[in-house]
Amino acid sequence: MGAGTAVLAVGLATAGAAFDDGDDRLTRDRGPRTAKNVILVVGDGLSIAAREAARLHFVGQDGELEMDQLRYAGWTHTDSADPDDAVTDSAAAATAFATGVRTYNGAVAVDLEGDPVRTLLEDAKELRKATGLVTTAQVTDATPAAFGSHVADRGAQTEIARQLIEVTKPDVILGGGEDWWYPVGDPGAYPDDPEDRRPEVSKSTIGNLVTRAEQSGWDYVRDAEELQATDSDRILGLFANEEMFEQEPEGQGDEYAPVVPLRTMTEKALDVLSRDRHGFFLMVEEEAIDEMAHNNNAPRTLQSTQALDETVALIRDFAAEHRGTLVVVVGDHETGGMHIENVDPADETGDPENASEAVLQSLEDGPFPIADSELEFVIDWTTGGHTGAATPLTAEGPGAERLARVQDSTNVHDVLLDVMDR
Repeated sequence: MGAGTAVLAVGLATAGAAFDDGDDRLTRDRGPRTAKNVILVVGDGLSIAAREAARLHFVGQDGELEMDQLRYAGWTHTDSADPDDAVTDSAAAATAFATGVRTYNGAVAVDLEGDPVRTLLEDAKELRKATGLVTTAQVTDATPAAFGSHVADRGAQTEIARQLIEVTKPDVILGGGEDWWYPVGDPGAYPDDPEDRRPEVSKSTIGNLVTRAEQSGWDYVRDAEELQATDSDRILGLFANEEMFEQEPEGQGDEYAPVVPLRTMTEKALDVLSRDRHGFFLMVEEEAIDEMAHNNNAPRTLQSTQALDETVALIRDFAAEHRGTLVVVVGDHETGGMHIENVDPADETGDPENASEAVLQSLEDGPFPIADSELEFVIDWTTGGHTGAATPLTAEGPGAERLARVQDSTNVHDVLLDVMDR
C-alpha cells in the first residue's frame, strides 16, 4: 500500500471514531464486539457512480442516501482469482463475501479446485442463529447461491434450489426464480412464457422442489398477501418466473415493479429471523441495479438503487432498535462503466446516427434533475459488462470500524465471521 493510500485508509477509520456520539448501540474503536445479528446488503453492480447519481437525483447535493449515512466507509477490491478474466462476475464476487476465498468466475462457494468452502450462512447456523436470503433475482442466482449452496457452475440453479432446502436450509428464502423449482409442464404460480426473449418456462430436472420444501417444513407463499399472512418461522417465497423485473434498454419492455418489493420482503425476513434468541444472519440483494446497468438503462438503474436505499432505511431503523446488529452495504462489482456528466450536446460519446443496437444502447441517458436544484446531469456508459472498479462499502454496528479501509472483498467475510463467531 502506497503512502497516500495508507493515509486515506487511516483517515476513513479515524473519521468514523471522530463522530462517536455516545450511542451504545454503535461500535467504537475499542475493538470488535459480538454481533448478535448480521445483515449484509449487496447492491449487485452497485458502483460509487450509481450511489452518487441516486444521491443527486433523489436527495440533492446537500443530502445523503440512507446507505451513505452509515457510520463507517471504505471500499473493496473486486477482482476474482479467475485465470482467464481480469474482471469478476457475480458468482466469484459473492463467493469472496460468503467464504473469504477468491475463486474463478462462475464458481459458487467452491475454491479454484472446485471444492466446497464454508459460508457465512453455514457458520451462522453452526452458532444456532436463524438465517435468511432475500433478493430480487432468482433465489438460486449467483449471489444468494454463494451463501446457501456449493456448485462448480452458477448455471446449476435446480441443484442450488435442492441444496437450499436439503442441505443449508435457510429459514427464510424470498425472491424470484420459481421456474427452477417446478418440473417441465408445471408452470407454478406464474405462467410460463416461452415467447419471452429469455424463455421463462419451468425447468426443474429433479421434480417439484416446492412440494419438497413444503414437506420439509417451509410455508410456501406466492404473493404479497400470502407473505403478509404467514406467521411461520420458515418461509419460501417465489414471486416471479425468473428475476422480479424486466431488464431491457429503455422503452424495450424494461420494467421495475416487483410483485413484492425488496423492502417488504426484507421487513418480513427481519420480523421472522429476529424471533430467534441467538440472533440471525441475513443477506439482502438488489439485483436490478446490475441488470439495468448491463442494458445501459439509467432510469431503471436509478429506480432500483432507490429501492435498495429504501430497504436500507428499514434496516437502519431495525438496527437502531436491536442492539448488537451489524449492517454492511456493499457492491459486489461495478457494471456498465457509469459516468455522471454535465448536460452538453457536443459531448455525446455515442453515434446517434448509427443504427447498431449496441451503439444506441450506450448513448447518454438523461438529463436527470438534481433534487432541490435547477441543475441537471446525464449518465454515460463505457460498456454493457462488468468493470474492475472497486466498490464502496458503508457499515455500522459491532466491528464496523474494521471495514473502514481499502480492502479485498474477502476481508468483508473475515470481519463478519469474526464478530459473529464469539
